[in-house]
Amino acid sequence: MTARTPRYSGVIPPVVTPLTADGEIDRPSLERVVGHLLDGGVSGLFALGSSGETAYLTPRRQDEVIKVITAASAGQVPVLVGAIETTTDRAIERARAAQALGADAVVVTAPFYTRTHDTEIDRHFRDVAAAVDVPLLAYDVPVCVHSKLDPELLLPLAADGVLAGVKDSSGDDGSFRRLAIGARDLPEFAVLTGHELVVDAMMLSGADGSVPGLGNVDPHGYVRLHEAAVRGDWATARAEQDRLVALFDIVRAARPGTASATAAGLGAFKSALMLRGIITTNLVSPPMRRLDAAETATIADCLDRAGLSRV
Repeated sequence: MTARTPRYSGVIPPVVTPLTADGEIDRPSLERVVGHLLDGGVSGLFALGSSGETAYLTPRRQDEVIKVITAASAGQVPVLVGAIETTTDRAIERARAAQALGADAVVVTAPFYTRTHDTEIDRHFRDVAAAVDVPLLAYDVPVCVHSKLDPELLLPLAADGVLAGVKDSSGDDGSFRRLAIGARDLPEFAVLTGHELVVDAMMLSGADGSVPGLGNVDPHGYVRLHEAAVRGDWATARAEQDRLVALFDIVRAARPGTASATAAGLGAFKSALMLRGIITTNLVSPPMRRLDAAETATIADCLDRAGLSRV
């Protein structure tokens, strides 16, 4: 077995996108988010992922996000940028735009909306990789794109040099374990989990790192968890993960029946960041709604129990 030297590892949060009242990018707040994450010790930034509301943003606003994050991070850590589009040509267009604006790598899902076959997904990744001069990572998120990226699809693409890594947000822990086993002979291929409630277990299974949405709220905690797992201190890793699981209760603050799971999660992350004094408002993109004062108070209680400061 070859020693693992993945190109990407550690904690790479999917950066939230703060908004102004008119739906534009709140540049000062986004700059503060980047500073907060870098202060937390993260090893990379994932712009325009699901937590960054990429599906809701116009191309102009997506470009603005890339510009702000790359400028604010100033090369301190790699910036991975989502080029999440329905079909290959659209993904290539967004990937090229991201590269031109300073992305260190691009992240692409399987095609969606259109009905898709594995042979087409394979071709999709190969065509996008050939169209750009930065590394390509696959984003496995079947709840959104309705296609599962199985190890049998991903590992040959990695072996052929098409994929530099994968962010697995499938929730399929058995598939993830098989992917991690298969990656043992692909030392530079990064296996990253987006399953933020079981990062310790995924690290024990062979993950190289995590891409946790909750990492926006508590990057220090996820970095402590990762460092404990790397040194084999599983008791400390488990204790940190348990604390983060309790903190994740913020996503349950939205009143049942009034918001989608996406709105509840993004609204919670933004409300927590607002309470911590990092962003100005908890506004989210329409048709989602912002969380109200009572829901925000519930989130404040979760922050207090997790030992996180707020203003």
